[in-house]
Amino acid sequence: MADHMVIASGRSSRQVGAIAEKLADRIKQLTGRTPRIEGKDTGDWVLIDTDDVIVHVFRPEVREFYQLEKMWMPADALSRVRDQARPAH
Repeated sequence: MADHMVIASGRSSRQVGAIAEKLADRIKQLTGRTPRIEGKDTGDWVLIDTDDVIVHVFRPEVREFYQLEKMWMPADALSRVRDQARPAH
C-alpha cells in the first residue's frame, strides 16, 4: 500500500507514455530511486510505483472505464455522487 495516489490523464497513448517517462526521470533525479513502471508499452494506463505514491496515468477513455476515483472515494462522497446522478422525478 502507498500513502498517496495520483490519477492523471494524457490525450493519447504517446502522451501518456511521455508523461510517465518524464515523471519517472524526475523522481529518480529528486530521490535517487528508480520507480517501477507498468503499462508504458501500450500507453493506455501506466502505473508508476514510487513506494510512497502510486501514480496512474490514463488515456481519457480508459480512465472513464475504470473510474478509480469512485473506487477510492470515501463512502459518504460516493453516495453524494450517486444521488446527483439520479434523475429527478
